[in-house]
Amino acid sequence: MTEAKGAAVPQEPAVGSGTDKVPAYSWYALSVLVLIYVLNFIDRQILSILANDIKADLGVEDDYLGFLYGTAFAVFYALFGIPLGKLADSWKRVRLMALGLALWSTMTALSGFAKNATVLTAARIGVGVGEATASPSAYSLISDWFPARLRATALAIYSSGLYIGGGISLLIGGLIVENWNAAYPGGGPLGLVGWQAAFLAVGIPGLLLALWVLTLREPVRGAIDGLPTPEDPAPFRGFLQELFQVIPPFTVFGAAARGKKALMGNLLGAAFFAALAWVLWLLTGVVEQWVFLGVGYYAVFSWTMGLRARDLPTFKLTWGSPAFLCVILGYGTVAFTAYAASYWGAPYAERALGVNKTDLGWFLGAPAAVAGFLGVILGGRMADFLLERRPDGRVWVILFGLIMPVPAMWLAYTTDDVVLFYIGAFLAQMLSAAALGAAAASSQALVLPRMRGMATATFFLSTTLIGLGLGPFMAGYVSATNGDDLSLGVLSTLVAAPFGLVLLIAALKLVPEAAASVVERARAAGETI
Repeated sequence: MTEAKGAAVPQEPAVGSGTDKVPAYSWYALSVLVLIYVLNFIDRQILSILANDIKADLGVEDDYLGFLYGTAFAVFYALFGIPLGKLADSWKRVRLMALGLALWSTMTALSGFAKNATVLTAARIGVGVGEATASPSAYSLISDWFPARLRATALAIYSSGLYIGGGISLLIGGLIVENWNAAYPGGGPLGLVGWQAAFLAVGIPGLLLALWVLTLREPVRGAIDGLPTPEDPAPFRGFLQELFQVIPPFTVFGAAARGKKALMGNLLGAAFFAALAWVLWLLTGVVEQWVFLGVGYYAVFSWTMGLRARDLPTFKLTWGSPAFLCVILGYGTVAFTAYAASYWGAPYAERALGVNKTDLGWFLGAPAAVAGFLGVILGGRMADFLLERRPDGRVWVILFGLIMPVPAMWLAYTTDDVVLFYIGAFLAQMLSAAALGAAAASSQALVLPRMRGMATATFFLSTTLIGLGLGPFMAGYVSATNGDDLSLGVLSTLVAAPFGLVLLIAALKLVPEAAASVVERARAAGETI
């Protein structure tokens, strides 16, 4: 039986019933979190504007570029997000974010010294591990700084950093590369070329921001819901337990400790994912993508089975909840297409439409930042507005973010007119961004306060191992196997939309019932409240 530690969240109909003013400090702290997320996505997304230069200098193809941006980052981001999500539920979240920020900034800067694909891949893995600290900590902090009636809005504001950072990364990267290469045609100090200088320029400032983050005050967990949760006296114990449950080959020992039946199930799971990776390798001729994803999916399978044995209430309210799964997988299909379009937009325009990097920064990157900001903020506000009027209101916003970008993407990647491309890319970014705040808030509403960090980590498993891990790679692979046709590559990711439609239609019915029964289902699973 799992101790609740003071943790039951009121059901969502309570949203909108509170009128207490949010303290100014909450808004200040949220602005710092947004700045962190902006830098997070500058460091992550700058690969887009650098892709063609990396391809030329390192002699790689589009499928590798998709793997580098997506899978190499996503697998480690997802896997380490699980134990770090647990740590966010038990330790000082502000400290965790500061340490993670320092790590991913260092690894981004080290990317600037890469001379081959192996070193760049290793640095990208380090960025993924560091960035895995950010959102579990931030989502949990926001849920303790803002009342339930404003959480979708607050999470949407935080999430706007994704689009601001992703957009201005094109502007920053383009300006640095073109100016550096103009000043140093044969390579500058230490022999660095433009794309390497860009990594250094965006990585180093994060080390200074990490010091600012340490000045934030840690809120009392659950206090805003009237359910204060005492600090865990041994916060790293759970982190280490989760770490050894999710990182192969320790996963085998973790399963063995639960008995012969668990060990057999774990080994069968390993065999299944190894066979699946081998088949996909044979079919595509690409080894790194499927080895990384095979390890990632096996690790998640191992962790999930261990979670069921160690913390049945958390398992039941996440992996054991059809409503929770429909929300995160449904949003995963939104991310599948959105990540592909976001990453490949700049390389496509540079190759197919002949646009230079500086123009891409101003006319694709900067508008994309505005589009994403508008979409995520308006989507978050609409999600809260609709929730006050109907219990499935947030799900409708996720569904909107899945369907409405499709015509805009089709316009962007089939036109020969640069202006129409910019318009289509702007609309696609804005419309898909509308879903994020609603999806994040929906996932948080389906668990207890003590589970929020773990719920966030699980939510990001879908956005990373499905959206980021598969979408950009699929676009790059289809392009590489069809004569570098990035238009066909990006549009091929629209195949995910029908699957998302089915999942979200199911969520319309499942989510209201699940949100209204969080406490009852937790008690039925053994939670002491």
